[in-house]
Amino acid sequence: MMEDTADAVVIGGGPAGLMAAEVIAKGGAKVIVCDGKPSLGRKFLMAGKSGLNLTRTGDGDFLAAYTEAAPHLSEMIGAFGPQDVMVWAQELGQPLFTGTTGRVFPQVMKASPMLRAWLARLADAGVQVRTRHLWQGWEDGALVFSTPGGPRRLHAPVSVLALGGASWPRLGSDGMWTEALSRHGVRLAPFAPSNAALRVGWSSHMEAHFGQPLKSVALAAGPYNSRGEAILSQEGLEGGGIYAVSRGVREGHALSIDLVPDLSAEAIAAKLARVKGKPSQSARLRKALGFGPVKIALVNEYMRPMPQDFLHVAHALKSVSPNVAGVSGIENAISVAGGVRWDQVDPDLMLKAIPGAFCAGEMLDWEAPTGGYLLTACFASGRWAGQAALRRLQS
Repeated sequence: MMEDTADAVVIGGGPAGLMAAEVIAKGGAKVIVCDGKPSLGRKFLMAGKSGLNLTRTGDGDFLAAYTEAAPHLSEMIGAFGPQDVMVWAQELGQPLFTGTTGRVFPQVMKASPMLRAWLARLADAGVQVRTRHLWQGWEDGALVFSTPGGPRRLHAPVSVLALGGASWPRLGSDGMWTEALSRHGVRLAPFAPSNAALRVGWSSHMEAHFGQPLKSVALAAGPYNSRGEAILSQEGLEGGGIYAVSRGVREGHALSIDLVPDLSAEAIAAKLARVKGKPSQSARLRKALGFGPVKIALVNEYMRPMPQDFLHVAHALKSVSPNVAGVSGIENAISVAGGVRWDQVDPDLMLKAIPGAFCAGEMLDWEAPTGGYLLTACFASGRWAGQAALRRLQS
């Protein structure tokens, strides 16, 4: 079996792992980054396909997005929050812009230029990268990897585990690391899909609208609310607005869609009553409320027979309840809940059961909505774990 040594080994070449490697290398340590895939940052690149949302500004209660995990993440994000992420990205030569909702993007909207610049900076700092290294756990204190050339062992006094959660397994986040940690007595919270699409059993009448957006709506599921967009698909509903409330559905709450969120039921009823003549219900909705084909299709799907009283119609329009069968599978979710429980790591993110091994990113038990919160916490926790690993190494 081939063996090698390093000051620090980072397992996982996503945002959290690369941030940890950068911090440790800046401290003058020899760092090796190992990843099971043929190249690094695959999920990072996928996130940038529709526009790389790095972070978010103007959110007065940024930490509230992390719900139960906010107390655990507060110090990390306080040390490396949205403004720090922006400065860091600009130092990589990536001009940024901020959208109307406060979301921050690279001007090129892609992740690939940033990743190339980041990997070049890491290489200049002496960071070594080893791909196709599938981590198997520990053996006699050494990190063991399966590689195309056979088993390999790496000896290092500190390591940072940043292997992601269990969503998008084809990109590398397959959750297989849970077996190695469980063997060492590390307790884990079960994985669950987060920021996931919803499964809906549509009738055949809805097929013509698959792929079309449902705009200007408010969505709710239990305590979770959103004013984002939803997209109709063959499987159900997806899109930013849906992802923000998918946790509520996962927890057993019904989905409710307000098709006219900016008007009260009374105001809607008055508009419906002012339409002259005897138009069809669809024509009345178009004339009075500006409904397009998708909203009308949703009304026809779930509001038949239509109430005769305009006020009853108005109340129904403000609480359409699709027949949701549940959230989509974890393999298609943007992120996950669950992972290494917070009581299993110390304040430095070092595993209590495995001294010298630190965790970062989505391996930890936290979840947040899309909109810059996910990447910010990955960057912040990776930096935090890297700094702690460096301190331990230096001591």
